[in-house]
Amino acid sequence: MKKARIVSGMRPTGSLHLGHLEGVLKNWIKLQREYECFYFIADWHALTTEYEDPKNIRNYTREILLDWLSVGLNPEEAVIFIQSEIKEHAELYLLLGMITPVPWLERNPTYKDIIQNLENKDLATYGFLGYPVLQAADILIYKAQKVPVGLDQVPHLELTREIARRFNYLYKSEIFPEPEALLSEVPKIPGIDGRKMSKSYGNAIYLKDTPEVVRQKILSYVTDTLRPRKSDPGDPENRCVAFDLIRLFYSPEEKERVIEDCKSAKLGCRDCKKELAEKVISYLTPFWEKRKKMESKDTWWEIIEEGNKKARAVAKESMEEIRKVIFEREAH
Repeated sequence: MKKARIVSGMRPTGSLHLGHLEGVLKNWIKLQREYECFYFIADWHALTTEYEDPKNIRNYTREILLDWLSVGLNPEEAVIFIQSEIKEHAELYLLLGMITPVPWLERNPTYKDIIQNLENKDLATYGFLGYPVLQAADILIYKAQKVPVGLDQVPHLELTREIARRFNYLYKSEIFPEPEALLSEVPKIPGIDGRKMSKSYGNAIYLKDTPEVVRQKILSYVTDTLRPRKSDPGDPENRCVAFDLIRLFYSPEEKERVIEDCKSAKLGCRDCKKELAEKVISYLTPFWEKRKKMESKDTWWEIIEEGNKKARAVAKESMEEIRKVIFEREAH
């Protein structure tokens, strides 16, 4: 039985951190065994906000691809490629732009939010307004049946479904399936300051951090502010930011021990975070070792070239069909 096809991408605008690994990549690794997966670096999408200074996009593209491969994305199980290497994305973006009403783009729930949050950037551009059309092209060019998203991203996918529906209606075709949301639970990954882990907040533990840096960052985590002394009883489940990391990296038995020892003032916050740091370092060590080997051999580009080739073949076939429907539809 043929596997359903999935498409998902990531913008190369910064280094990956624990939030990306636990919230996105672990799910991608699981999905690549169950679906036909296409995972890509969205470097054209990165240009929507980084167009004034794009030199870092290629560097981050390399960094992210190395991280992907080191944590377990498998080029034997998934097609891993770079968006800008597949020119058919741009051609379909152009054609879909011809049929997409501007009000659909203006009602995009994140459009105004991003403009307000990135006040230091001029985002009053055609490219930024139209990025959902490029997003739709990324998905529809591969005729994806499902797209892994969090609950907050469902409205974005609905726009892709509307564009697919409009295309099929206008050109009396059934070329594009309407991709369904493959909802995934995104665990809460707190940053050092208690907010969501994000490169924008400067509160992240990056996958490329050294053991020394990881230790330093975890020792900086906010703990129980109502426990100024080790002799005071704590409440880790309700008042400790670091405990959210403990939930991820400790076994149920280990978590119960930490809770009991904290509440009885047997375990101090600093000692607890030292132990947590070693857990996280132990968890990341196999990734670091694998990444170092790939980096030294520099074989990552050969892997990506093969993925580009596979993606290009599928996209080329789709575009031939799309052109025929648009420009030769009278013959049908």
